[in-house]
Amino acid sequence: MKASDAIRRGDKVLVGLSGGVDSSVAALLLLEQGLEVTGIMMSVYDGPPGASGGNACYDCAEKRDIESAASSARQLGIPFHVFDCAQRYRHDVLDYFRDAYLDGKTPNPCIHCNRRLKFDFLPALAERRGLHHDFFATGHYARVEFSEQYGCCILRRGLDAHKDQSYFLYRLEQEQLRRALFPLGNMRKAEVRALARERGLPVHDRADSQDFYSGDYTELLGIAPRPGNIVDESGKVLGKHAGFWNFTPGQRRGLGIAASEPLYVVRVDAATNEVVVGGRDATLSRSCLLEDLYIGLPQALCDGMLQAQVRSSQQPFSVQVTPGREKNTMVAEFAEAQHAVAPGQSLVLYLGDIVVGGGIIC
Repeated sequence: MKASDAIRRGDKVLVGLSGGVDSSVAALLLLEQGLEVTGIMMSVYDGPPGASGGNACYDCAEKRDIESAASSARQLGIPFHVFDCAQRYRHDVLDYFRDAYLDGKTPNPCIHCNRRLKFDFLPALAERRGLHHDFFATGHYARVEFSEQYGCCILRRGLDAHKDQSYFLYRLEQEQLRRALFPLGNMRKAEVRALARERGLPVHDRADSQDFYSGDYTELLGIAPRPGNIVDESGKVLGKHAGFWNFTPGQRRGLGIAASEPLYVVRVDAATNEVVVGGRDATLSRSCLLEDLYIGLPQALCDGMLQAQVRSSQQPFSVQVTPGREKNTMVAEFAEAQHAVAPGQSLVLYLGDIVVGGGIIC
């Protein structure tokens, strides 16, 4: 049973607006189903003003995004409310991002934000402020439905493989999935833009958000440059850098060193402030250990070979998972070696197009 089968005309739905085309069209589609729609938005930016903003979630041009969302709401004829979530965002997302980066890991703040803020704190705050609702909707390209086989709500990939965002939603819990609506899950991006253009929404040609922050990550880390060495796997010094946090495993560009063959970041060492580089083969892994697991469908782990991704845009690859030695850990063995599997990233597991769960690579 699809989530749309559970909604009834007149149900109250909060739509998380961002100022972009996807969330605006999500609100439009719900309105056309006869639902009572209210737009809500998080205000999270508390940094310094910039000369020009990028196109990110945490952005000095946030005021522009709020104005865009407000404009869409006016055109759709729905109420619109902005909630100050900056303090909670800093605590739950920015602090997590900073701590992980300075520990030599590669975090994914969007996954953290979806689980803790967008699908939890924001609708709960709206409810406390009197915006009672039956469902919470976003413009994510994903699908949710109740599965008779598993006896619970399941998350599926979006129909548009190029825009599928289920990777970023894998940590949503049952209560969140039961109230979640993804009106764009069965649509392709081109269809969304065409519909927005047809209905006269001014955001129909607005560029998509590209990252959670458009500036230099060093600005978020709040740390002074710390000179260190770039070394090969034998420890030979090949160059210098201004801080290990400026590099991520798999990175090729921006190393600032010359070599007879292309060099990639193999790993970073927070304790020694070293960046270890090597050939592409040195970046390949055949397995990884996962911690901080969230498995929404534990029974699916018994179905043999699963598919996995360590990045949202990556082609899925086959894995076999087994319990780890420590509690809440798991070993994932890859059918084929994978490039740049970095600590801090999420490995998300799929059974077909169904999200099984995942964990943090350690």
